[in-house]
Amino acid sequence: MKKIISGNEAIALSFGDSGGVFASGYPGTPSTETLEEVARLGEVYCEWAPNEKVGLESAIGASIAGGRSLATMKHVGVNVAADALMTLTYTGVNAGLILMVADDPGMHSSQNEQDSRNYAKFAKVPMLDPADSQEAYDFVRVGFEISEQFDTPLMLRTTTRISHAKGCVEQKEKIPVKVGELVKNVPKYVMLPNFGKLKHVEVEARLLKLQEYAETTPLNRVEMGDTELGIITSGVSYQHVKEAYPNASILKLGLVHPLPEKKIREFAGRVKRCMVVEEMDAIFEEQIRAMGIRVDIGKDKISYCGEVNADIIRSAAGEAPATVSLAPVENLPQRPPTFCPGCAHRGLFSILSKLKVFVSGDIGCYTLGALPPLSAMHSVIDMGASISAAHGMAKVNEIAGRTEKPVAVIGDSTFFHSGITGLLSMAYNDGNALVIIMDNRTTGMTGGQENPGSGQVLQGGSSKQVDIAALVKVLGIENVAEINTYNLAETEAAIKKGMETPGPYVLIDKNPCILRYRVKKPVMGVDQDKCTGCRACLKAACVALGLGSAPEGEKPKVQIDPNICNGCGVCTQLCKFDAMSVAKG
Repeated sequence: MKKIISGNEAIALSFGDSGGVFASGYPGTPSTETLEEVARLGEVYCEWAPNEKVGLESAIGASIAGGRSLATMKHVGVNVAADALMTLTYTGVNAGLILMVADDPGMHSSQNEQDSRNYAKFAKVPMLDPADSQEAYDFVRVGFEISEQFDTPLMLRTTTRISHAKGCVEQKEKIPVKVGELVKNVPKYVMLPNFGKLKHVEVEARLLKLQEYAETTPLNRVEMGDTELGIITSGVSYQHVKEAYPNASILKLGLVHPLPEKKIREFAGRVKRCMVVEEMDAIFEEQIRAMGIRVDIGKDKISYCGEVNADIIRSAAGEAPATVSLAPVENLPQRPPTFCPGCAHRGLFSILSKLKVFVSGDIGCYTLGALPPLSAMHSVIDMGASISAAHGMAKVNEIAGRTEKPVAVIGDSTFFHSGITGLLSMAYNDGNALVIIMDNRTTGMTGGQENPGSGQVLQGGSSKQVDIAALVKVLGIENVAEINTYNLAETEAAIKKGMETPGPYVLIDKNPCILRYRVKKPVMGVDQDKCTGCRACLKAACVALGLGSAPEGEKPKVQIDPNICNGCGVCTQLCKFDAMSVAKG
């Protein structure tokens, strides 16, 4: 059977077809759809974990219990899961375990361009890098075989283009699910120093065996063509190489760690110029040069930043690009990303902007509060850092004699992910910051996935909802209040009180994500006779608001697009002339 599906869908399909038993992870573009597709297929148990570390640890437990398991995450999620990964490489597995990690060259939806191939080398585990949907499907099956053959976790790396682009996939016969025994094996699974020392020796021996395997596996293949130029590449870069030089000789690496030194040396010896094409870091190039093998064209010509394409490859090889670039059209209006019409975050950031406080932000839709005209977020580091960083800021403010209290803004899913420990530290260490938790009962930025506060699990069943206010109080925070950020006066008063009250103070906004829960309110309208064109309402940064035409010498007045407005009412509260109200009719 053949299907046209994305790389993420192919991985999910293959997981079910390859005897998979348990899948867990945390949503993060471009990996998110993988676990959602596993749930949609309905054949394998899967769940959202509060964070990537928990997801991988749960998959480890499933593997120890004898079930083939999958953990999914984006590249920055591996930072969170790395603690578990670095010990997992010592313990090995019982049933096969795949860590699927999706990198994001070009930062389409990420805070950095981290290259996960570094983690495979760091952890000394094998990594596969598919070049299309068919390979994404095939590499899951062979990945489980490698994992079990060599008693190792295996990393399956995709990039945004592989995860989201669609291709033809031929489905293979299903492997029946077979769950192994759960065996007590202390020297294997308990990494006390004495056991760990022995396991480290095994890890190094395993890596040598994997290097031998890399020389003969069909995952690494040579496509000999014109010997004037030979190109070593992998993943989506292979597709760009084939477009740029369809007749060149190519060494396509599917197993990207460890590298097949003999095969690379032989290939380089058969071509006049050797070129290495890889996105982001020079993982291949550095290792190949360290082997004493020449690289004629590499990162000296191809940037470490962003994605590669056929024109970049041709240019690196000294040829003119084949694509004619059109000059950009001048004076086009800018369309920066902004909150959805009706989003509860808009009211909060309108007030934070007005109060001119320092806002320690976090990863989520609310990060858009940093952009003009709101400009009300001043640092974003990583998941959960808003609270921890605000705590550190407050301590230095105290040392410096500054009285301003920093504000941390965090969403409910990010709070569950890694904000709880930061808040615990703030309570424990007598902190002095205001924390605002935007509880919209979903993981909004990645598409509205379930989380421990949503009352639902990934596969559709109901679950217990975390009471955030009760949890905050248990952590030791005495001052906790709920607010409604659609009410600007109430929100401003609550923030001022939180800023003026010494010690940790937590505000919780409980308004559902309007996109996830399909919230729709009566649209607003503008009384053109009352509108003065002052533009105060435009500070809400809502795409439903715009300026109409006006006679020369007069200020254009605000108009509201009824097809976009979601009736949140924030703009009406910013208007000083009572020119906005619910539209008639």
